[in-house]
Amino acid sequence: MSGLEILARTCRVSRPRTDRPRPPAPLVEMVFPALNSAWAMEVMRGVVDSGLDVVLSSAAGRGTSWAVDVVRARRAGVLLVTCPISVAEERVFARAGVPLVHIDPVDAAAPDLLSVGATNRAGGVTAVKHLLSLGHRRIAVVGGPPDVLCSRARVDGYRFALRRAGLPFDTALVRHADFTREGGRREAAELLRLSHRPTAIFAANDDQALGVLEAARAAGLSTPRDLSVVGFDDLPAARRATPALTTIRQPLAAMGEQAGRMLTDLIAGHLPPTDRVELATTLVIRTSTAPPPLA
Repeated sequence: MSGLEILARTCRVSRPRTDRPRPPAPLVEMVFPALNSAWAMEVMRGVVDSGLDVVLSSAAGRGTSWAVDVVRARRAGVLLVTCPISVAEERVFARAGVPLVHIDPVDAAAPDLLSVGATNRAGGVTAVKHLLSLGHRRIAVVGGPPDVLCSRARVDGYRFALRRAGLPFDTALVRHADFTREGGRREAAELLRLSHRPTAIFAANDDQALGVLEAARAAGLSTPRDLSVVGFDDLPAARRATPALTTIRQPLAAMGEQAGRMLTDLIAGHLPPTDRVELATTLVIRTSTAPPPLA
């Protein structure tokens, strides 16, 4: 069981206390799709660093009355982490004066809703440009769910980089799965069974990329000699993988901290200067990428 699962649905997470007194921090609801990932832990760490005390909850199995329950609990605000929200739920919070901030929104945020994310499209471009610079020309992508904003942006970056390089967009090399190791393994196995298989795969997150590495091993391929792999996130598991994973670093803790500061401003009655913040992604080169094998 992960640390977040142990915290479960209603655990209060606060900054470490010191002997120096400070005013009580506002208590906010932080909603995740599921409390079971290192990704979520990194985002939560950033929010706590912003000075907020949070109550964690999971969107899994969430009923339509959840917004009313949050209002009744007198939360000072809500952080929605890759969670959708309906118009009716937005109205519940608006009527109660409870401010909302999205972290990595699943869809384009409403005009009056604040959000913090990363440069997902630029990250996709950077990942593919790295593979192109190594000499790869048959590059596949395993995207996340196509209805999720960050997934669409990363695949769009993949497509843009290929077009800029004068390469065709081959739909046979584009797959989608949920953001899990099993999803990456399943789709990579299909890609590696193609008669003209890819020499490199860009996965939409590190968990998927770890699954790609497993699929390559199962197919008798060596990474990076036979197949190069790039992930997205730069979770601790990426550094511990064999081979260590080349990936696009997403500033998860910084995203959480920025969102926490935005929500703090809203709670205090101050509008932040912008309604959408995108933090830069960067390429981290490790040992899962190399030039393609000779034909």
